[in-house]
Amino acid sequence: MTKTSKLTRGGPLDPPVGPTVVRIRSLLPSLAPAEQRVAQRIIDDPERVAASSITELAKDCETSEATVIRFCHTIDFSGYRELRLTLASEAGRARGAGENNRAVAADISPDDTLARVVEKIAFADARAVEETAAQLDVAVLERVVELITAAGRVDLYGVGASAFVAADFQQKLHRIGCTSFAWSDAHIMLTSAAVLSPADVAVGISHTGATVETIDALAEARRQGATTVAITNFPRSPIAEAADLVLTTAARETTFRSGATSSRLAQLTVIDCVFVGVAQRRYTDARLALETTREAVRGRRVGQEPRRRK
Repeated sequence: MTKTSKLTRGGPLDPPVGPTVVRIRSLLPSLAPAEQRVAQRIIDDPERVAASSITELAKDCETSEATVIRFCHTIDFSGYRELRLTLASEAGRARGAGENNRAVAADISPDDTLARVVEKIAFADARAVEETAAQLDVAVLERVVELITAAGRVDLYGVGASAFVAADFQQKLHRIGCTSFAWSDAHIMLTSAAVLSPADVAVGISHTGATVETIDALAEARRQGATTVAITNFPRSPIAEAADLVLTTAARETTFRSGATSSRLAQLTVIDCVFVGVAQRRYTDARLALETTREAVRGRRVGQEPRRRK
């Protein structure tokens, strides 16, 4: 069972947790209000939930046992017993790392020294990368790699911070000979998507999964028959409806939005995995292309002269 993540606004960042809690975070916005209360209780204290009966949890969340069971089914568990066992197992594995990191994992406070701020941001960013890698669905990743490797053209859509991620992805693919374009203007995204074909792939990048421009471009690409891929933190967000395949990240925001950096790092982790997978499948050509492009810019660096071609 693949697990993912969600961002928690304004509250303390808890110590490292298991993949089930990471997945519940990612699904929180898509749940019904009563199920959200159950989810939040698990996010806040998974060990306590693992030790609670279904009656106790339902009472704590001011809901019914039927809602708890429905919640379990929603997150792909057979029932509450399976959820409790999984939470207990994951909590035990995470406990070893948790105590030493608890203070570092806390949200930034007005009294923190600048050195402490640096430590907390670095911790949050590193954890976003680690949790993204831990929950990434390798089967979906492999399919995306195969499709991009065989694609005639790859369109990459992203606005705001995600536009920088799309541009980075385009530069990587272009360097190994993949025809790719990164677009961030809403009109150009749509017009580019409108001329795609079933031989092409379109990738939409949106942390929230709710960016209208990116969703519309991905939907237009899908109407033209292109394979569509979404990279988002929330697998049940609106962008997933326009995507044939979804790759998820695991990043959270803190009060001062260091999570904005975390979300980009998580997205960059995913595109690096895709890029390296594509490069592996085009190994000889990719190595030659990387060496050729590296040589092309040698003369633009101070103290380096381009090598003469034989």
